[in-house]
Amino acid sequence: MRLVLDTNILISALITKGTPPDLLYQGWQDGRFLLITSAVQLAEIERVVEYPRLKPLIKTYEVQLLIAGLHRKAIVASDLPEVSYSPDPTDNKIIATAIAGYADYLVSGDRSHLLRLQKIGGMPVITARRAWEIMEGR
Repeated sequence: MRLVLDTNILISALITKGTPPDLLYQGWQDGRFLLITSAVQLAEIERVVEYPRLKPLIKTYEVQLLIAGLHRKAIVASDLPEVSYSPDPTDNKIIATAIAGYADYLVSGDRSHLLRLQKIGGMPVITARRAWEIMEGR
């Protein structure tokens, strides 16, 4: 299974342990699915973790482990297509990552934009809980 975890899912995994985002992150680290990312998403993660409201919630070493793991173990999609499925340009970069990486699912917590799309082409856009259920075979 090939997944793109939206940046909000990866950040949530660092903030709250035992939740579906964290369980997905742990599942990826255990080799239960292939994670697809892109240079654009890596840059977004580095930018987002510096937000003043998030800094106190995230341990620096966990961010470093996440970024190092993504560089080392994730599939880094390149040649992202130009897309405009969402009114949010940042969302479109994540969608492009999923398309370029041939993802089976795009996993997001963004209810205002990404989850409303439900599908992009044949690729479902799903919640972290649903992705975890799929990973668990439910």
